[in-house]
Amino acid sequence: MKFVAFERKLQGTGASRRLRIAGKVPGIVFGAGEPTMIELDHNALFHALKKEAFHSSLLDMELNGATTQVLLRDFQMHPYKPQVLHCDFQRVDGTTKITKKVPLHFIGEDASPAVKTDHCTVNHVVTELLITCLAQQLPEFIEIDLSGLTKGHSLHVNDIKLPAGVKVVTHGKPNPVIATPVEPKVEEIVVAAAPAADDKKGKKGKK
Repeated sequence: MKFVAFERKLQGTGASRRLRIAGKVPGIVFGAGEPTMIELDHNALFHALKKEAFHSSLLDMELNGATTQVLLRDFQMHPYKPQVLHCDFQRVDGTTKITKKVPLHFIGEDASPAVKTDHCTVNHVVTELLITCLAQQLPEFIEIDLSGLTKGHSLHVNDIKLPAGVKVVTHGKPNPVIATPVEPKVEEIVVAAAPAADDKKGKKGKK
């Protein structure tokens, strides 16, 4: 994905406020050299942020006629308005090693024995993973094949096939669960027994 940025000359709270009023977003690019203050078109950035790939893939940033590869590192939104207040990007090259969260795309769920045969539902325990890799090897997403999932057996991190050069950061958990089948609940229907015919006659006799 590609976007255009412009060098930001003025800094400070007042300058940033004027930028936002003019439909611009202040930002910064850091890493691999001196930090560069930038500004971007708000509407273009706002729509780009709705795309999954903008958050999890390398981006081509055009600045002053030159194109640099960057990663979106952070952005701030207004507390209640649909407005981007600030964004941070990191310059990367072939030697840059990064740690970043990437989304998981689940496939094959309906074809799995757990769902197709045993009528389980699948609980996606996590929907993204923190990974470490070279910036050039960053996957846009990681595909998780659930077609072999069976009842009573969860899918763990060690079970998934990772792209080349990618490692999962688990923060001390050796092999966390990615997805697990949940058996269908069996509803118990309680039927109240009708009063016996003798009981009815007995009550009538007492009257």
